[in-house]
Amino acid sequence: MSGDKGTVFFIMGVSGSGKSSVGSLLGKELGFPFFDGDDYHPEANVLKMSQGKPLDDNDRLPWLETLQGLALEHGEPGCVIACSALKAKYRKTLTVGLPHDVHWIFLDGDYHTILERMKKRKGHFMPEKLLRSQFETLERPENAIHIALASTPTEQVSEIIRLWDLKRKSGF
Repeated sequence: MSGDKGTVFFIMGVSGSGKSSVGSLLGKELGFPFFDGDDYHPEANVLKMSQGKPLDDNDRLPWLETLQGLALEHGEPGCVIACSALKAKYRKTLTVGLPHDVHWIFLDGDYHTILERMKKRKGHFMPEKLLRSQFETLERPENAIHIALASTPTEQVSEIIRLWDLKRKSGF
């Protein structure tokens, strides 16, 4: 399946929700490039998080602007970007000036499920102790495709595509 022209998918959720796995698979399925937001954090942000300190809005702004630039540059024909996008104002920054269709995919899980996932992953700069601050910062998106974490990443991608197709056919 190939995606529409000018479509940007933002895969969002707290750390450990599976944004990179799902985003990468979705990009392959749609034939769109995938960008993992973690790869674009300034070194100072990575250092701060690896020390167990949460980022503040000032830390996040240049990172969000970089990701917005990627969306602008690669939105035609389309791209997939994994980014926590925890607050509504972050999502606004990510989409300001985008002439493309934007779709938010929220990987939705509870604290304990995601904590267990984080304990199993290796080599990531985000320590488990910052998960609580991510949930405290999270403003659940209203106009997003919500995907529960109970299924596999492959099943999640199939559900994203199914719901996206429904959304497109209904004109929303």
